Amino acid sequence: MSITEKSLAELRVGEKGTIRTILDEDVSVKLFEMGCLPGVEVRMCCRAPFGGPVCFAVSGYHLSLRKDEASLVMLHD
Repeated sequence: MSITEKSLAELRVGEKGTIRTILDEDVSVKLFEMGCLPGVEVRMCCRAPFGGPVCFAVSGYHLSLRKDEASLVMLHD
């Protein structure tokens, strides 16, 4: 069995993944403070049209990120 890795920005609405790492140190500090830690499961809730922000559920609340920030959050199944 292989582990699939993709970024948070690549999830489809309703899909889940587990945070593996965050590729940018500045973004990681901000997200760590909001509960987005390695090993935490996230679920894509919705996407804004035309490449706008994405909204996902994490640690009991909803969080929106710009698509470029979401692409730095690496997940595994």
